[in-house]
Amino acid sequence: MSEKLLITAKEALALLPFKARKLWSLTNARQIPHVRIGKKMVYYDPVDLRAWVDQQKIPIRAGALI
Repeated sequence: MSEKLLITAKEALALLPFKARKLWSLTNARQIPHVRIGKKMVYYDPVDLRAWVDQQKIPIRAGALI
């Protein structure tokens, strides 16, 4: 099993389209899934990040023109 179960904030930022300040804001507001170990260690599950991104998608309305 070579795949990481948890990744750091820096690794998460490499996958996400925003800056560190936004990631920390979402994390502190508990709006993005994360794992907190102790008070300072914060990690992210790549599977949870993908699911979170999928939940953020806005569906296309029926009959909408592209």
